[in-house]
This record gives sequence, structure tokens and C-alpha cells, in this order.
Amino acid sequence: MTRVNIKDIAQKAGVSKTAVSFAFNNPNRLSEATVKQILSIAEEMGYSPDPVARSMSTGRTGTIGLLLPQPMPEIVRNPYFPEFLEGIGEECTHSGLSLMLVPPLKGSIRRAIVNAAVDGFLTLGLEEYKATMVVLRQRGVPFVTVDSDPIEGVPAINVDDAGGACQAMQHVLSLGHRQIAILAIRSGKQGHYREYVGTLGARMHGYLQALEEYGLNINGRSIRLFECNSTEEGGMESFQTLWKSRYRPTAIIAMSDIIAIGVIKAATEAGIRIPQDLSVVGFDDITLASLIHPALTTVKQPSREKGKIATQQLVRLIESEAGLLHQILPTRFIERSSVCTPKK
Repeated sequence: MTRVNIKDIAQKAGVSKTAVSFAFNNPNRLSEATVKQILSIAEEMGYSPDPVARSMSTGRTGTIGLLLPQPMPEIVRNPYFPEFLEGIGEECTHSGLSLMLVPPLKGSIRRAIVNAAVDGFLTLGLEEYKATMVVLRQRGVPFVTVDSDPIEGVPAINVDDAGGACQAMQHVLSLGHRQIAILAIRSGKQGHYREYVGTLGARMHGYLQALEEYGLNINGRSIRLFECNSTEEGGMESFQTLWKSRYRPTAIIAMSDIIAIGVIKAATEAGIRIPQDLSVVGFDDITLASLIHPALTTVKQPSREKGKIATQQLVRLIESEAGLLHQILPTRFIERSSVCTPKK
């Protein structure tokens, strides 16, 4: 069966091939009646535009890419991700765009950027960004960074990670805790926390700021730092390692809710009462944080709003409109029942 093409549509509608092209790609250049007639005839004849040919003629794919720092299975297991993705999806729906998830291709971010057929990128949490940004600039499509240190001339959407982390640590310290373990998200820095960048660097800065206000620092004795994967298993393993040692913190502050939830789960299984024996604080305020027992004290970040605003900025760039260069969204400390004063 011969495939219907725009020449066939044009002949039946009594218009030019250019008019048919306009009806699908730039309908504002035709009258509403003409567009309606052409689309009706196209539907009747079973015609649908070839997306590859269409992108070649318009210079657009109608798709944006979300550049991910980790393989897809690791990303989708993070409970924070669906809320962030919801915000992106809401704006994509509003703007008539599709979304492509772009994880490293065979371990290479560069290869992923080069091969993704998109009109622009959102980048999520790219810490080692210098080489990646060079490739993005070479690619020649607009991009917006999320959860990364700002780059000159590139829109960046972040949250007040430092302020939120500072509030979390201040709360624990104000209750009298002085034996505190910080569970940082593993980043390959092997405990060299002053080298953390992006979200991790900002949150660590907030923790340190609060400690300094009380004349404290990470000293390996009363205040200790541990690194783990940002997963429930990472939190469970960290708790088990802590409790096998002689070090007994009265409070654990985790860089993500899912780590904190793993700590609560492992502690409960070990007969440790939360918060009477051990206080626990997270970061993110994922849905599960308010549903577990005891409910998790945490820092709420506007994940959905962050995704939506970042996508709005990218759409503006794709449409050659000016966008905000840097926006920091507020966080909010949420006090629930996983924290109390330490035992005397």
C-alpha cells in the first residue's frame, strides 16, 4: 500500500504542498478554516507526518532531554525523582513537548549528549560539570542546570540547600545533642567534605555553619561524617556500621530522606527506639517521610516546583526568549516526631 504524502493531501484539498506543511508545522500562517480542512482531509486519508522529516524541515524535535548523572535504574529508585519529574511533565504538557530521559550512554555523559535528539537539555545534579558543559556548548542547544553550582551565562535552578541543612543541624544542637553522625551522599570524595560541590557542598556548608555557631566541628570524636549511597540500603548499612563500633551518636542527620528512612528501619530492627534512643533527621520531605513511624523530621524542598520552573526556563531559551539566570527556591524545616532531647 502506497504511503500517503503531502502532495496527495494538497491535491485533494486544492492547496499547495507548502500550505499542507504550514497546517502541521506553522498553522498560524493559514486561516483557521484552511487548517481545519487540510487536517480533516489528512485524517480521512490516514496521513501522519514523518517525525524525522518534520524535525528536518522545522529544525525542532519537539522534545527536551533530562540529562541524568546516573544510570536509569539508580535514578528511578530515588523517591525524590518522581516529584521532580512531575513538575517537568506538567510544563511539557502545557508547552506541547515530549520528554526524553538521557542517562549516561555506555557510561559516558558525553556520548549521551551527542546522541540525544532534543531541542534542549535540563541537567540534574551534575557535580563534575566542566567537561560536560563544554560538550553541551559544542552541541549548540540551550540548557538549564538543576542542583548544580551556577555557571556564568547559564540559567540555574537550585533550592536553599545550605539554609535548610543549617536549620536541621541547629534544631538538633538546640535540643542538646553533641554526639552527632552526619550521613553524606557518597560522591567519590572519600570523606573530603570540603571538596563537595553542588547540592552536597551546599548542604555540608549548612551543617558546618550550624556547628560553628555552637563552637563545634567535624572532629572524628563527637561529630563524625560517614558517606553512603542515597538509598534505603545505604542508610541501613550506615546504621549497622555505626552500631558495631564503639561510637554511639544520639542523633543522625542524613542528607536525604531515603537514607534517614533506612536508618530508622535498621535501628528499629535492632531494638533501638526512635527518637528516645536515637534522633533522626532527613532532607527532601518525600511522601514516605510523613507516613513512616515515627514520622520523619526533615527539610522540605520544592521538588515539583523546581522541575516546573527549570522547564519553563528551558522553553523560553528554546523560543529565543530571555530567561532568569539563577533562581534559588526556599526550603522549609518540618518538625515531626523522629527527634527529641538526648537521654541524660
